Amino acid sequence: MTEIIDLLLTLSQEIKDIKARIELLRQSRAEVLKDTWIDNQDVLQTLHISKRTLQTLRTNGTLPYSKVKGKFYYKVADIEQLLQDNYYNHNFKQDGNK
Repeated sequence: MTEIIDLLLTLSQEIKDIKARIELLRQSRAEVLKDTWIDNQDVLQTLHISKRTLQTLRTNGTLPYSKVKGKFYYKVADIEQLLQDNYYNHNFKQDGNK
């Protein structure tokens, strides 16, 4: 009986270790993606916006970009920041209280 309990405890610890490794990999991948640059087409598809809307976001300084030989590139982190800055939850007032 104690062998089964010891086996279950060992198995439980191994599962916890695997969960921790998965979480570490997930966080690492998210950090890598934040430094990734994507082009116009990827931004258009990700945000479901038109070319003109993306041009407006560039022109008015809302979305930082880099231009190389006529092609525009954007940091994933900047796109995430744009979304975060414009996040609105109608269940909460301006001060964050219900």
